[in-house]
Amino acid sequence: MRAIRRFTVRPVLPDALAGLGELAANLRWSWHPPTQALFAQIDPAGWLAVGHDPLRLLGEVSAERWAELAADEAYVARVAEVRADLASYLTGERWYQRASAAAPEQTWPASIAYFSPEFGITAVLPQYSGGLGILAGDHLKAASDLGAPIVGVGLLYRHGYFKQALSREAWQVESYPVLDPDGLPISLLREEDGERATVTLSLPGGPGLLAQVWVASVGRVPLLLLDTDFEANPEQYRLVTDRLYGGNTEHRLRQELLLGVGGVRALRAYARITGAPAPEVFHTNEGHAGFLGVERIRELTAGGEVDFATALEIGRTSTVFTTHTPVPAGIDRFPRELVEQHLGDQGAMPGVPVDLVLGLGAEDYDGGDPGVFNMAVMGFRLAQRANGVSQLHGHVSRGMFNGLWPAFDEAEVPITSITNGVHAPTWVAPEVLALGAAQGGDPEGDDTEAFWAAFDKVPGPDVWGTKRALRERLVADARRRLRKSWEKRGAAPAELGWIDEALDPDVLTIGFARRVPSYKRLTLMLRDPERLKSLLLHPERPVQLVVAGKAHPADDGGKRLIQELVRFADAEDVRHRIVFLPNYDIALAQPLYPGCDVWLNNPLRPYEACGTSGMKASLNGGLNLSILDGWWDEWYEPEFGWPIPSADGLEDYSDKRDDLEAGALYDLIENEVAPRFYDVDSEGVPLRWVEMLRHTWANLGPKVLATRMVRDYIERLYAPAAAYSRSLAAVPDGARSLAEWKARVRGAWSGVRVEHVEAHGVGDVTEVGAGLSVHSYVALGDLAPDDVEVQLLHGRVDAEDDLRDPTVTPLRLVESYDGGRHRFDGDIELGRPGPFGYTVRVVPKHALVVAPAELGVVALA
Repeated sequence: MRAIRRFTVRPVLPDALAGLGELAANLRWSWHPPTQALFAQIDPAGWLAVGHDPLRLLGEVSAERWAELAADEAYVARVAEVRADLASYLTGERWYQRASAAAPEQTWPASIAYFSPEFGITAVLPQYSGGLGILAGDHLKAASDLGAPIVGVGLLYRHGYFKQALSREAWQVESYPVLDPDGLPISLLREEDGERATVTLSLPGGPGLLAQVWVASVGRVPLLLLDTDFEANPEQYRLVTDRLYGGNTEHRLRQELLLGVGGVRALRAYARITGAPAPEVFHTNEGHAGFLGVERIRELTAGGEVDFATALEIGRTSTVFTTHTPVPAGIDRFPRELVEQHLGDQGAMPGVPVDLVLGLGAEDYDGGDPGVFNMAVMGFRLAQRANGVSQLHGHVSRGMFNGLWPAFDEAEVPITSITNGVHAPTWVAPEVLALGAAQGGDPEGDDTEAFWAAFDKVPGPDVWGTKRALRERLVADARRRLRKSWEKRGAAPAELGWIDEALDPDVLTIGFARRVPSYKRLTLMLRDPERLKSLLLHPERPVQLVVAGKAHPADDGGKRLIQELVRFADAEDVRHRIVFLPNYDIALAQPLYPGCDVWLNNPLRPYEACGTSGMKASLNGGLNLSILDGWWDEWYEPEFGWPIPSADGLEDYSDKRDDLEAGALYDLIENEVAPRFYDVDSEGVPLRWVEMLRHTWANLGPKVLATRMVRDYIERLYAPAAAYSRSLAAVPDGARSLAEWKARVRGAWSGVRVEHVEAHGVGDVTEVGAGLSVHSYVALGDLAPDDVEVQLLHGRVDAEDDLRDPTVTPLRLVESYDGGRHRFDGDIELGRPGPFGYTVRVVPKHALVVAPAELGVVALA
């Protein structure tokens, strides 16, 4: 008989153990082994049974066991010790406080708001689907470890993302368990009188949509999660936060309005109730939260004293936008009419001109669709600073969005790169961290380079013994999951005896786990099934594969790829060497990365924005076997693993391209990877392999850390954004004058032209060291020389006379004439031989304009 309602009854802990409740409520436990050990000690079997969920565990413990633990002086003391450690972690000085005290003259934002549609913190809080959410979770954790004043903003999905199982026919089956917020490590934000704090969002044709605000404590970082599933809302509104990436187009739009508009309102409520500082910087992690910029415009214009253009400039200076997708299909695009219905006085943002908001997301460039509203385009227009998530992805993004700045070459499109990183305490096995600590390294210290450098001194047998133990743990976990999967597929216990022999802790183990869109090519390994079988079953150098991944519920193509791979893995002759583990999530990933010797990644280049799973494998003593894409393209060295040659010139998804790249993959495994793994000394240690692991830890380790990533964001994006925002506010009418200046420059730009360029110093024969003097005559029309910068672009040219990576030298004003004409001069030295060229251009110039391309206008000679 099914219950009509469910809720969670939380336990009452003995006074001596009350600290366990505090430890369970702060998600630092998810990356802090001493806290995890404290909970495991309560009931080791129960800890495993509840999936390492402290709150669930506390609810399962009997009164007798609590009495035993309360009487155990050693355990009570340990609880007090770990509780005190948490208090010190939450209140003590960390990197951000020490760095800001050491350099007070620099800009240190008082608060940074980080918006994302998903956050992967722990499997206990399943509010993530894949890499975007895991990255967001690692961002918050690293910010907490650094002491950076970040607050996260997202949605609480009552069903989270789906749980994956397989049918007997190997077809992906989704289920959506209901999550009870009272059973999650979150708490309601409440007003002083105890009432729940809510925010309201107007929707067309109905009452206001209400959202309550849950707070998750991610170490020092509060994460605000908006939730519409409560009794104050009508039924259709309660479903707005039902599932991550679920529902139709209108449903997704309402979720994104709630995230952006409601998220800003939740931040205001949180600051009002708790006294937390208002954010100085707003970071939009992908376009889903882009409406936050429009809500900030609404706030500023509500009193009637600030117009739209001025509010836009105020918001832009303090907004950062990160794009994660390398393909247009990955961008949210809504019908223009649908967005229009949800705006204006009857919608989410009363008082904000609908046509101006629609213009922010308009694809009004060559090749754009005038009928859609593009969330990424709005993100770029609302943010003064934008970035991709690896150097290659930044290059791809500048090409994708060049239409927003059509007068500029790709290299000058104002999208920079900050390469992603991963949170080592979450993803690195404690046994691995212990190897570095045994050599004197401090895994929690500020000097991460010194810690990872210590791995260079770890003895080979210690490295190899640790990897063997981690491989053994993965094998045990995989067998347990495999048995559970087959039971769900309808297999009888008598059919499953073979699982006890599946995988082998002494066999080269290759991992492949990620989402299953077509470009990630889950089944590239199956291009030649017989060749793959020969690798798996090699008599001297066998290989085993552990595979996992979810296809989007609406992606039948991705589900067919999973089915194809599972059917191959089901075959009796190879099923002990290749397994597919359903329901890829954090809980599955944490034993998977440490247990793998090689991490396989074979996307279509350049469609992998970053690909952080390979980073996690590297930190756990795994070598990468990957297409040179994302972060691997940027940081590959021969000692870190093997690059799979990519047939970039061939058509995407072509059989020839897949055949060539699959053939290269097989060759690498057979001729390089496996021979090196099995080339062991008299102690059974593969010395060359271990040397590669040491080099990876010492030289790649510090680069791939999320703490490095967050520091990069602070130093390169957050701090400059806060500085520009403060500068704008410090000037009377600064934002208004900037908006008026931009409008004036755009309006007068048709009168700007380079009329004539003269060069002196170049004769029939030009040698290195010669000087070049340039006189440029420029018409500025109604603009003044201070409104522009006249630039000499010079450097090497190709066969078509295109400048390659030109140097930019500003020219100086020399003379002015009637009619708005001016002469600008400059001198350079020709410092290198070879083909040389130059040109002159005019770009807008203002102290608060970050990049020459910001206004999108230029005048060329």
